[in-house]
Amino acid sequence: MASPATQSRKLAKVQTSAVLSDLQTELLALANPEKAIALVRYFKTGKGEYGEGDRFLGITVPAQRQLAKKYHNLELSAIAKLLDSEWHEERLTGLLILTYQFPKASFEQKQVIVEFYLDHTKAINNWDLVDISCRPILGKYLLFRDRQILFQLAQSANLWEQRIAIVTTGELIKHQSYEATLAIAQILLNHPHVLIHKAVGWMLREVGRQDQQVLINFLEKYAPQMPRVMLRYAIEHFEQPQRQAYLQCIAVSKSTLR
Repeated sequence: MASPATQSRKLAKVQTSAVLSDLQTELLALANPEKAIALVRYFKTGKGEYGEGDRFLGITVPAQRQLAKKYHNLELSAIAKLLDSEWHEERLTGLLILTYQFPKASFEQKQVIVEFYLDHTKAINNWDLVDISCRPILGKYLLFRDRQILFQLAQSANLWEQRIAIVTTGELIKHQSYEATLAIAQILLNHPHVLIHKAVGWMLREVGRQDQQVLINFLEKYAPQMPRVMLRYAIEHFEQPQRQAYLQCIAVSKSTLR
């Protein structure tokens, strides 16, 4: 006969599986085939595109947030199954649950959640999944900790890990800490993908909103090397004449290379 401890573990596993099944059933009930078709196009799921092969149920993010809050106590073992799903919305809901668990977690549990998050970056494979999860989990965790993991992610061969690296720094920027953003921006300066150009430009813009002189100092050194989209995002909040001057410096820089 199984020990009480073994029986308890088996019961907990069955209960977790049942709760996960309930969540998945509720998600399926919200599916909208017409919206799914639009999302397939929007998230570039065609052959050779960045979201190649991803599948959608067609569920709005607010609806997923409601379910994530309802199931915020879901065990990590069940969240892992959501992150392993072929359905984009199941992965997103799993990540949302983590973002709701993290603020209320103990010091030790926060570390467990972060390690779990980093162990599952393969599932965080589109820009919305990155952007909705990395700052409230990894960003908050790193506020008063060493940021070396961000540099490891920035130098990864994985596009989404690189985006996690730069977008996570948005949380640090809110607390007037810019060093990681600027350093990672330098690492990603010549990245070939437009999603990284946009993310780096976005974070540089956020630095500028906090301290415009810090951004100007960075641009004085790196603006001529920056991809146009990255620069446009970074200077979006500048006055028109200043924006034109920076964009012109790119044009001049490229013309001298011909």
